[in-house]
Amino acid sequence: MKLFTNGRIRTMNAQQPFASAMAIANGRIIAIGSDDEIRSLSGWMNSTEENLGGAVVWPGLTDAHLHLDHYSRSLSYINCETDTRAECINRVASQCQAVSADIWVRGHGWNQNIWPEGFGNASLLDEVSCEHPVYLTAKSLHASWANSKALRLAGITSQTPDPEGGQIGRDANGNPNGILFENAMALLEKAIPELTPADLQPLLVNTQEKLWSLGLTGVHDFDGINCFSALQALDVAQKLRIRVVKSIPYKSLQQASELKLHSGFGSDFLRIGSIKLFADGALGPRTAAMLQPYENEAEDRGMLLLDSEEIFEIGRQTTLSGLSLATHAIGDLANHEVIRGYAQLRAFEQQNHLSPARHRIEHVQIIHPEDRSLLQQFGIIASMQPLHATSDMYIADRHWGERSRHAYALNSIVEGGISYAFGSDAPVESPNPFLGIHAAVTRTRLDGSPDPNGWHPDQKISLLEALHGYTAGAAYAGHFEHDLGQLSVGYFADFIVLNQDPFALSPSEIVQLSPQSVAIAGDWVWRK
Repeated sequence: MKLFTNGRIRTMNAQQPFASAMAIANGRIIAIGSDDEIRSLSGWMNSTEENLGGAVVWPGLTDAHLHLDHYSRSLSYINCETDTRAECINRVASQCQAVSADIWVRGHGWNQNIWPEGFGNASLLDEVSCEHPVYLTAKSLHASWANSKALRLAGITSQTPDPEGGQIGRDANGNPNGILFENAMALLEKAIPELTPADLQPLLVNTQEKLWSLGLTGVHDFDGINCFSALQALDVAQKLRIRVVKSIPYKSLQQASELKLHSGFGSDFLRIGSIKLFADGALGPRTAAMLQPYENEAEDRGMLLLDSEEIFEIGRQTTLSGLSLATHAIGDLANHEVIRGYAQLRAFEQQNHLSPARHRIEHVQIIHPEDRSLLQQFGIIASMQPLHATSDMYIADRHWGERSRHAYALNSIVEGGISYAFGSDAPVESPNPFLGIHAAVTRTRLDGSPDPNGWHPDQKISLLEALHGYTAGAAYAGHFEHDLGQLSVGYFADFIVLNQDPFALSPSEIVQLSPQSVAIAGDWVWRK
């Protein structure tokens, strides 16, 4: 048995909000209370005791939406999140000079909305290298930029039709211009040598240490089957030391159903999440599906990839298999259609005497006010990323105009009694949860913009409400609510020790926070 004493423990258990000591055995908390109460336990003399020195202790934090495979790879990619397109191209040029010809040069993070020059094209990348295939994903992960060699290796020509749910950017003559949107990205990505699960394993091991250093002890992953295979191998080898809820791509639904996998099934470190669907695209490339056209774009309402009937038909199969849905929806039309589809699923569940599945909407970036209450009515989980609000605010104002007051509506979600979980969508945003918490409570960027009151300040939430999104809210969304999300008897002893008390800081100072140490199952896995 291990005793941790002299701490300032915020338990996130409403029945016992604070404690100073914990007793841990077999990776779980067996008692929590005052130092004297814990020391009085029978057998404590045979235990080890560690004095926390009065430090603040929180439950370990969970990122409820990221991409482990993409994020792991992005740590070695060119950082394309630059102020100008020219700077991005210069970084590509430097990388091309550093690697042999024919090696794929990868980058991530460009955003044409903040570049004075706007979108790039294949010719600009050809100027720095025609010998390397170059492929750069946008910050949104819903568009990409390739040079001519990459397009040629993928067989993308003027004769290649746009795939369903995607678009190939073209010049005035109909030739591919190097920009690919949504499902068109897959046409090129098929040509990129794929990492095997064995290749991914060491990357994931390194990534989990990076995530620990940020205070994360759990994640909900939305990448593919190769990542799932790699995670299983690490779990069997007892090298997986971060709690993972693993979504399953829709294309693998049939196999999942045949194997009788169901949401919540798995081990202490790896559990099945939801079937992942896409109802629309993203704000940046204007592919998010909108009820009304984008500002100054009379005909452009984005791309609706699934309507309510299609979601319902897919959901009937998943629900009968014991699998919930997690549907990407950013625009208000996409959210409207997903909610309608989920409403039909609730009726189907009742008619067939099925337990209500924990259906989620990923992002919920803009939702019509008349639809918002339906999330609570139908028990739909809002899986949101607070950093998107401050990252996207100027783009949202530009493309959505007055509608932006209904975007990233965290406070409306909380006040509406809607179940919610917070994440980052890394590598789209940083997985640092303290950046997400800062965005949620201030609605400002790190430089204080747009002003001290924040962007649409009526949508700020409290620090405790933000913390809930990264603890109990994320645990419930991932079928971990009896194991994670609070520090209470019977729960996993996953916790972080902080350098300062967040509740004693001003909201703007939250970004200074970082963990001093991180424990998983009562064992220290990371220390500063």
